[in-house]
This record gives sequence, C-alpha cells and structure tokens, in this order.
Amino acid sequence: MQLEDTEEPDARLGRSPTNRSLVRGIEILRAFRPGSHWLGNGDLAERTGLSPATVSRLTQTLVLTGLLQHDPRRRAYALAAPVLSIAHAMRTGSTVLATAAPLMRALAESQRINVGLAAPDKDEMVYLESIRYNRRVALRKVLSGQRVPMELTSLGRAYLATITASKRKRLQATFQQRAGPHWRELSVEINTAIQQVQTQGYCAASWQPEVVALATPLVTDEGTFALNVSVSTDEPLPRTARLLSAPLLKLAGEIQASLARLPA
Repeated sequence: MQLEDTEEPDARLGRSPTNRSLVRGIEILRAFRPGSHWLGNGDLAERTGLSPATVSRLTQTLVLTGLLQHDPRRRAYALAAPVLSIAHAMRTGSTVLATAAPLMRALAESQRINVGLAAPDKDEMVYLESIRYNRRVALRKVLSGQRVPMELTSLGRAYLATITASKRKRLQATFQQRAGPHWRELSVEINTAIQQVQTQGYCAASWQPEVVALATPLVTDEGTFALNVSVSTDEPLPRTARLLSAPLLKLAGEIQASLARLPA
C-alpha cells in the first residue's frame, strides 16, 4: 500500500508556516466543538494553548470577518453562519463524496448497516458522510462533521496504515499522552490494525459498547479518506468482521472504479 506523506512543505524544510496569524486563527475555529456553543477568550486560550492577548486579537478579527459572533452579555463567542456556508461548499464540491454517497447509501439500505466516510484532521477523523441503518436501535448518532478519535476507531487506524512511519510516530506521541497508563495495550491494537490493513485491506474495532466497525483506506486524487461499515451487535467481533469485510471491500472497489471513470 502506498504511504501518504501529508507534511506541509514548510514543515519538511524546517520552517514555520508563512502566516502564523492565519494558522492561529484556524486553531481558534477548531476549538469550537458540539456542546460548547459559546466560548470566552479564557476558554479559547486554554483549548488552543495561545496567550490571552493573542486570542483576544484573533477573536476580534474573526468577528470583523464574520466567522465568529460575539455576545457582550456572555463575553463569549460562537461560530457564525458563514462557517456553515464554507462547510457546505466543501461537501458539494467534493467529487469523492458525490461519487461515494449513492454507493454508500445503496449498501446501507441493502445490508441494513451503517456506512461512513471520514477524512483526517490532525489527530482525529471527521465524518464527511454517515448513513445510518442500524439493525438494532442504538442511542449513538453520527452526523457529518462529527469528530472521532483517530487512535481508537477503525476509521483512524485504517488511515494510520497509509501514512509514513515518521508522521505516524508524531501522531503516536499525542495518542500516548491521551491514553496514559493504557498506552501499551492501545499501541498493540493500533499496530495490529495497521498490519491487518496491509495484509487484508481492512481493520476492525469496537470502541463503543456493542458496536463493531470495519474500515478501509480510500486513496484518491483529493487525498486519503477512510471508509467504514458498522453494526450494533452483541456478536463477537471476529464473526462480525467476517460478515462485513466483503461488502466493505466491494464498496471501496466500486467507489475507486467510479472515480476512475470520471473525466480528467
């Protein structure tokens, strides 16, 4: 499998990104997550590691550009509507998503399973599409834009199998910090999953109770994605993996074939 090197050119050359203010502004936007609609400058400083003075300057700029809204009473900020417009432009402009979505839906409906497509963002995976057809009632809802941990999920582990060893090592430092005393066990699971992707084309994980998920990488001209299928079940993971692996790999092949037929 071809390894992906997604390091920024400046990082490879040992230089900082050209516009540090832009990079820091993006980190402010990334700090907003579901369940944290309004954030003050102190919250943003804690989440980004930036100084309060820098955060104050950046939030004022983001308000002026329309990407943040400010509530003086709360002394806090929230994402503004143009952010959604940018996300919509990304979704509608993605050839991979437009090609994959109908095929994903067809599989989800025929097999009564969940099918998802995600892309990496730093040390997390972001769902671009999630089609839910649970065989059993499940409380967990997955929506486009939702983030999941890279190191715990089949999506993230499938992606990790495609990147260079040096980039994987940098990510693992973050994973180790998050896992704490559980890192040794987790690192074994990650390495096993990477080997499974390289030998079988997919990996399996069950990081949510009674949910088994399989994922495979999807390497395209738009970048590397991860495609997964999942079910809510109390069946053993190996048995579920045997049942779902063929439909998953067939779907990935159909998507790649459809992309190859598109005009250049």
